[in-house]
Amino acid sequence: MQILLSNDDGYFAEGLETLHAHLSEHYDVIVIAPQDNCSAFSNALSIRKPLRIEQQSNGFYAVNGTPSDCVHLGINQFLPNDPTLVVSGINHGPNLGDDVIYSGTVAAATEGRFMGLPAIAVSLAGHDCKHFATAAKVVVDIIQRLHKHPLPADQILNINVPDIPYEQLAGVEVTRQGRRHRAESMVKDTDPQGNEVYWYGAIGQEQDAGPGTDFYAVAHNRCSVTPLSVDMTAYHSLSDMKEWLDIKLT
Repeated sequence: MQILLSNDDGYFAEGLETLHAHLSEHYDVIVIAPQDNCSAFSNALSIRKPLRIEQQSNGFYAVNGTPSDCVHLGINQFLPNDPTLVVSGINHGPNLGDDVIYSGTVAAATEGRFMGLPAIAVSLAGHDCKHFATAAKVVVDIIQRLHKHPLPADQILNINVPDIPYEQLAGVEVTRQGRRHRAESMVKDTDPQGNEVYWYGAIGQEQDAGPGTDFYAVAHNRCSVTPLSVDMTAYHSLSDMKEWLDIKLT
């Protein structure tokens, strides 16, 4: 079994190195990751510049592009054969609730699924992010279960692991996405030349974070495993829309 491993924090990230070390004990793993930190790049593709891939001193391959670029390039051109699984992470920080919309970590997994391969994303839900080995062990456990229970063709897994020692985990919980409040206002500032600039403010606090959500599981020291659908169609709205959107073209 070959795993294509990527991330959004860059090829030099501790989370990536830790996950590679643990996965390599069981599988053939190749790392293709961004040359720079690409957090919050979502599903962006570099369509206006050529991509370059170079092997680094740690043996990992770095691409001058986004997380989605790395996975797309790896599967579509660089690797001689398709890997069995795409894994993205370990992200330095959580990807809970609305975070998945912006997450480069989740996007790398999504790109793998777009390319026809099963894929998972994993994040360490903490601020200082010390216990990457905890998340790595959880990923190995989950992958072993995927052998007998493969993912549906339209889904990926989004895994968030509390930043605590493995022995302190309270378990693993299948969850749904929670939701945050509206993000804080942008911060207006001035650059050294006197020009106005703007910074993003703090992310919104949890709004929908009750039992059953990814927020709740992590807050109670449980690993959150959320199946995400790549097909974003709101099927429950189709019949209603057909009734009110009855436009006759002339």
